Amino acid sequence: MNNTGKSITSHSIKLCMGTVRIIITAALFLNCHIGFGQNEFTPVGDYVTINGMKMYYEVSGEGEPLIVLHGAYMNIPSMGSIIPKLAETHKVYAVEFQGHGRTTDIDRPITYQNLADDVAAFMNAVGVEKADVFGYSMGSAAGLQLAIRHQGKVNRLVAASVAYDFEGWQPAFKEFVPQMTVDMILSMGFEEEYRKLAANPEGFRALVEKLIALEKEPMAWGEDVKKIKIPILVIAGDADVATLEHTVSLFRLLGGGIMGDMGESLPASRLAIMPATSHTAVITQPDMLHSFIEPFLRGETPKGMFEETEY
Repeated sequence: MNNTGKSITSHSIKLCMGTVRIIITAALFLNCHIGFGQNEFTPVGDYVTINGMKMYYEVSGEGEPLIVLHGAYMNIPSMGSIIPKLAETHKVYAVEFQGHGRTTDIDRPITYQNLADDVAAFMNAVGVEKADVFGYSMGSAAGLQLAIRHQGKVNRLVAASVAYDFEGWQPAFKEFVPQMTVDMILSMGFEEEYRKLAANPEGFRALVEKLIALEKEPMAWGEDVKKIKIPILVIAGDADVATLEHTVSLFRLLGGGIMGDMGESLPASRLAIMPATSHTAVITQPDMLHSFIEPFLRGETPKGMFEETEY
């Protein structure tokens, strides 16, 4: 496990506890504050059995397929109104991961690699050969692993609030990870909300155990990321859980960071930073998210002053 090994003062622990409380509160209760909105794209829910679990998913909209992947402790409703916005131009398949929402848990760790394999198996089960993918937080890391492990299944990937290496997390979060315990999370009182959708209402402790273990897993995917050939849109808040330096390094690994207007084609991958935005605030700004995502999925590029200049 990679961690700093630094001691944490009681003040630091209190601050980090507050951060985790905010993150999990937002994840479990976003659906109380962010409705799907009023539009004609009413989602249709169903189940498919893959890798020993009964996975719940919803389909909405028409067009090219787009897979939507939620964050840890979240579900489809807590992704908010970005889903119906995307459904205006795409056929959206929103899934609920192992042990989350209405999807059953199984006797297997939750890892980003396992989640990616689940998405690939889901696509096979519903007859989607290849699709665009939008992931947030844990879902974006799963999307990154999907692009690493099953690159032929992904057209374009939108990864919001993602890291590819443990060292890329903010120092306060890296220091806090070794302190995380199941009882700490259970004491925050979120189990009641979890029970409302859970396939197993008694399964919250098991889910928390697996998600804490996920945070403590080694994570160093730089060499794998450099081999990805598909276009990736990296989105982050300027006060996100990954540092800005790490987010930029991810963009550079994907071929980004060149100077435009010099006769060289822009890279296929893109970077978007959302101002005054924390980790949990990324998903609460669907209009801004959509303004980044839709042009990227369409392959639209803003025209520069020297677009037609011969060099």
